[in-house]
Amino acid sequence: MQIAAIARERRHTLFFLDEIRPFAPVHLDTEVDMSGVLAHREAHRGDSRLSVVTYVLHSAARVIAAHPEANAAIRGRLRPKVARYGEVSGKVALDKRVGGRRVVVSTVLPDLDRTDLKGIQHELERFRDGDPETMPEFASMLLLHRLPSLLARAAYRRAVRPLLAHPRFFGTFSVSSLGHRAVDGFHSVGGTTLTFGVGRIAQRPVVRDGEVTSAPVMRLNLTFDHRVIDGAEAADVLTEVKESLEGYSAAEALR
Repeated sequence: MQIAAIARERRHTLFFLDEIRPFAPVHLDTEVDMSGVLAHREAHRGDSRLSVVTYVLHSAARVIAAHPEANAAIRGRLRPKVARYGEVSGKVALDKRVGGRRVVVSTVLPDLDRTDLKGIQHELERFRDGDPETMPEFASMLLLHRLPSLLARAAYRRAVRPLLAHPRFFGTFSVSSLGHRAVDGFHSVGGTTLTFGVGRIAQRPVVRDGEVTSAPVMRLNLTFDHRVIDGAEAADVLTEVKESLEGYSAAEALR
């Protein structure tokens, strides 16, 4: 048996998990027929192939903009306060290496309800291909790794706790994908009122016009914070994101 201290490169994850302990998670899930998305992606392939996460971010941002009660964050226990945001920004989890160690890092993409598919894809590729040890967006995370542990934890809490700072550090909703592996679905808490979990796309039996056929189906999960919204609102959001994703077609313009 070997016992070792937690690697410095994982400090930001541990601080984040401590910070979201008050979260009151409730989980929903649905299945999405991705035929339209795949056809749209193929028709608009161009210089780069749009990712599934790009479509989820694009659809979710527009749905959430129409649900201001869900585009919010809460803070406090005895006298909780809720902040509702005019912007819609999405946090995305990324699998990266920092200091030679495989860790999860995250970045926030702002104004997603006003960004087209191509713009979202461009930003995702920039972070996907970039090195977190040299990108300025990750400088504060790297500083947490270098500071003494107690000072780093205090600095993290002071930075992220104000409600006005929430969109900058956590976004107003989160998307996490494990669909590149054999994962059908999963639930996670991204520190936001709404967190979408994206699974793989697989051929599954579906019924169309009374006949059983197959279609590329993706499991889309939603974890919501029950302190902020109730199940009916969350169900509306998930249903509308599903309908938006199923509404793409090869003939639709890139937007």
